[in-house]
Amino acid sequence: MDSLFDILARKDFDVPAEAEAIKHYVRDEFEAEVEVMVREKEIIIAGRSSALMGTLRMRGPEIKKAAKTTKRLVFRVG
Repeated sequence: MDSLFDILARKDFDVPAEAEAIKHYVRDEFEAEVEVMVREKEIIIAGRSSALMGTLRMRGPEIKKAAKTTKRLVFRVG
């Protein structure tokens, strides 16, 4: 059985490039911060403003292009 140390030693704690690209895009275009979670088949983008999330939803293709991804984008307010 692996120890906790061995398990954590193999874990990659780097921020995915897709998440960094999306955060950079939102920061440059809207001067706002969002949380980004990258999963196997989707990317979840969460922010506090429903207006911002609505605008980002409409700019989905641009965001995918900036992040160089084909994963499904999910937008959450909260």
